[in-house]
Amino acid sequence: MLHRILATAAVIILGSIGVASAQTTPATPKEPESEGRTLTQWIKDLKGLAPQTRNAAAYEIAGMGPAAAAAVPALIEALDDQIAAVRFPVTVALMEIGPAAKAAVPRLLVMMDEEINDEIAASARRALRHIDPSAVPAR
Repeated sequence: MLHRILATAAVIILGSIGVASAQTTPATPKEPESEGRTLTQWIKDLKGLAPQTRNAAAYEIAGMGPAAAAAVPALIEALDDQIAAVRFPVTVALMEIGPAAKAAVPRLLVMMDEEINDEIAASARRALRHIDPSAVPAR
């Protein structure tokens, strides 16, 4: 009988130690994924050789929303892509990331004025409204 009591007490003590240590172990945040690929992989594709690859990467990053904030520096760089079909989804991605894309505000302001493609200039304005509404100049 005493054996059972001691064994039960040992199980309870060991179980509570395991629970306590599990609670103190910080969880590592999981990198966002889309289509079975990580955000890091999509960021690499933003620099791919084919415009279709860069376009697809920008749209996939856009679909991740605010979780894709780590992509902002690469997206800012991609705003200078020579292909309009890449620049447009990049503005969409920045818009979907929202306030975490604040570093893109200066470049988006320039795009509103200097972009020759009216749709992309308008998309830059929409992105600014989502990122920092106070940065959008009055018309």
